[in-house]
Amino acid sequence: MNVSELTLLVLRIGFLLMLWMFIFGIVYALRSDLFGQRVRKMKVDAASVPAAAFPASPVPAAVPVAAAAAAPVAPLTAPAARASPAAQDIPGAQAGMATSQNTTRLVITSGPKAGTEFPLGTETITIGRSGDSSLVIRDDYTSTHHARLMLWHDEWMLQDLDSTNGTFLAGSRVTVPTKIPLNATVKIGATSFELRR
Repeated sequence: MNVSELTLLVLRIGFLLMLWMFIFGIVYALRSDLFGQRVRKMKVDAASVPAAAFPASPVPAAVPVAAAAAAPVAPLTAPAARASPAAQDIPGAQAGMATSQNTTRLVITSGPKAGTEFPLGTETITIGRSGDSSLVIRDDYTSTHHARLMLWHDEWMLQDLDSTNGTFLAGSRVTVPTKIPLNATVKIGATSFELRR
């Protein structure tokens, strides 16, 4: 075998490897889009946030709500509230933010379900395209498991679940669990909503 044949063989093998890498990349992207990505545990800087701020126990699945926009919206019922950290222990804590005592409903202000209201209980509300989400949003910019709202120490917190297009609170992208002020706009995909009294 001369040099030109060896070069041709190496080029063929390299081309086949690149082709297979491209195919695996497409399959991975399709799998992530259809089934969603696994929710990863957040890495927290122990120096800035006490360990009590993020309980180690997994968050229970929320009760599913009807996915169709025309279907009546049932109140979100809640399991027993979990122990909560002190307000100063949670990232994004600020004075004057909404508490569960004066926040009673989630109102969708724009998007396919604009005008829809969800009564708030005390359980976690999951948001995404998946049918097992509490609030199902079906658009091209929403991930299968996009975000969740959770009640910590009588404060509603917004957490992005590693979504592709991000979760925005008052125009800023959410990267850590953040308190939601009363009447602040939360944007997920093409849908915006607010927490109100």
